[in-house]
Amino acid sequence: MFIVDVTLKNSPVTFSVQRKTEEGAKAVYQQVLDAIRSGNPIMLELTCEQQIGKTVAILVSEISAVQMVEKSGTAAASGRPPGFFALREPSGT
Repeated sequence: MFIVDVTLKNSPVTFSVQRKTEEGAKAVYQQVLDAIRSGNPIMLELTCEQQIGKTVAILVSEISAVQMVEKSGTAAASGRPPGFFALREPSGT
């Protein structure tokens, strides 16, 4: 199973959809990238193959990041779940 995560600007929430094949996940990933680059469509609707009926609509202008990851037992075993990672600069105070 492959997961495509979409992160929005100024939001801690990550939206995820799953695909059964790598090709399907790459197609969704590319669809999101193309929408970010062109600004079209204005609203992107994604469906999930794992949870039937799960659909999410996202304003393309609000997307800050997208990633594709393979869901496997090794991520949980390493103690590092898949996701985005960011470092903050220490404050000068």
